[in-house]
Amino acid sequence: FETYILPSWLNMLRKIDIQNYAIIDHLSMEFHPGMTTVTGETGAGKSILLGALGLVMGDRADTKVLFDSEKKCFVEAIFDVRNYGLKEYFDQNDLEYDDELTIRREISQTGKGRAFVNDSPVTLDILTDLSESLIDIHQQFDTRDLQRNQYQIDILDALAGNKDLVNKYRTLHKSYIQSSKKLEELKTISSQAMQEMEFLNFQLQEIDALELVAGEMTDIENQQQVLESAEEIKTSTTLISHTLMEDENAIVSVVQSLYQQLNSVKNLDPRYLELHDRLVAVREELADIAKESEKIAEVTDHDPEKIQQNAARLSIIYRLLKKHNVVNDIELLTLRDNLQQKLSAFDDISGNIDKLEKDCAKSLVELKQIGGNISKARVKAAPKIADDIHKMLVSLSMEHAYIKYDIQPSESIFAHGTDQVNLLFSPNKGSEFLPIKGTASGGEQSRLALCIKSLTAGAMTLPTLIFDEIDAGVSGEVAHKMGQILKKLSTNHQLMCITHSPQIASKGDSHYWVYKQDTDKRTLTALRQLDGEERINEIAKMLSGNPPSPAAIANAKELLAIS
Repeated sequence: FETYILPSWLNMLRKIDIQNYAIIDHLSMEFHPGMTTVTGETGAGKSILLGALGLVMGDRADTKVLFDSEKKCFVEAIFDVRNYGLKEYFDQNDLEYDDELTIRREISQTGKGRAFVNDSPVTLDILTDLSESLIDIHQQFDTRDLQRNQYQIDILDALAGNKDLVNKYRTLHKSYIQSSKKLEELKTISSQAMQEMEFLNFQLQEIDALELVAGEMTDIENQQQVLESAEEIKTSTTLISHTLMEDENAIVSVVQSLYQQLNSVKNLDPRYLELHDRLVAVREELADIAKESEKIAEVTDHDPEKIQQNAARLSIIYRLLKKHNVVNDIELLTLRDNLQQKLSAFDDISGNIDKLEKDCAKSLVELKQIGGNISKARVKAAPKIADDIHKMLVSLSMEHAYIKYDIQPSESIFAHGTDQVNLLFSPNKGSEFLPIKGTASGGEQSRLALCIKSLTAGAMTLPTLIFDEIDAGVSGEVAHKMGQILKKLSTNHQLMCITHSPQIASKGDSHYWVYKQDTDKRTLTALRQLDGEERINEIAKMLSGNPPSPAAIANAKELLAIS
């Protein structure tokens, strides 16, 4: 399998600083590339380090964690994340990205906590999500990852070289699921809208059938008033015309005789001329009024049929106005336009449904093709993975333990591909292959997890790996082999091992010793990095007790020499 070697300087977890936590007053620990081992007596506080680290990873806490109930608790961790592709996650959560990531938790005296990522306040959910890419803590009997089906599949795909195919599949699958969801939503809307569409169509057809013109209602109303008053109008205008022009003493004739009386004197004084001209103008205006009245009388007739037609037309218009709660024909025509827009929107839904159905069908074909290629690579790689892990398990005194990938093709489309994948385990000779959960003991799962993580180290970008007493229940040559596996794993990844095994402790590139320190008032947890004679002495004590024997010291030197 292809191996990727991380640069030696790229240690992900750089430093953790703890203040006022449990029995820690103030403690700082720097993490180095490669493998860091942490040793110390039982109860010295090694697990407290993990508890503090858990706060950085989003664990909840209360005032019980306070060393001094009068002060706040602070835990701060610094990470180098330049190689872990986290920028997109930061952008999605409106966080400022930097290659050096600082996470800080504060627990107040009242038990309230705050969390910060690069000085920006965040929720614990953000820390929990983010920490999955930062730290992988493997504690004894804590094998949830190994039991998760997706993790089992990720291991298989990493070792099968499926990275590019899986990324392509997941991107397409995500798009397919989104399109399918949108398609179902549109179909639901379309189904629910059928009755509404029928009702809207009925309303639109009813208005369109009227063939209404803007302003028509006012015109008809005015016309109807004229028609209904035709006789009165005809009588009035006829009377006006006769009175002005045709009577024996027609007003127009009287006015004409008056201005004629001024003809002989109009030029004697401007005032006379003005009166003469004004009478002429009055005569012309009255004559025009008479002619206009005569015309109106001639064209005005009582038309019962037209009155009935207008009344029928207005009745239909008034009924639709009342039905749609509008006040005039302009608003009714506006309503018609709105109905047309709504129906056009339904037409758009139908078009979108057709397009989405075609897109989903195309994506489904492509997903099955890519998923088939992924499945072929899985089937091809699975036997070698099982064989490699078995060889490592043999070195850890599990000679008859085997794993097997059960890969079953399916017509369904899953987030991980087009097949059902399960990792099965057989711990003993002749044992049936069954799911790991409920089949492997805690110790067996711990060793199996170590083998799997070691095998996948070169194929997956793993976070900082922390193993807490993964050596529980093993010693001697098995512990030595386990140390070798951990050491090899650390060539590609940053490791921290909390251990009681001198064989594993000797493999570390750096070694920290956790111990209790008594003060006048209380006992504190302290930490010191060991080098040279101190480290030899610590490993010797782990071999034989305190004080260590000369043979233990010699053995410790031998272990360190070959580490």
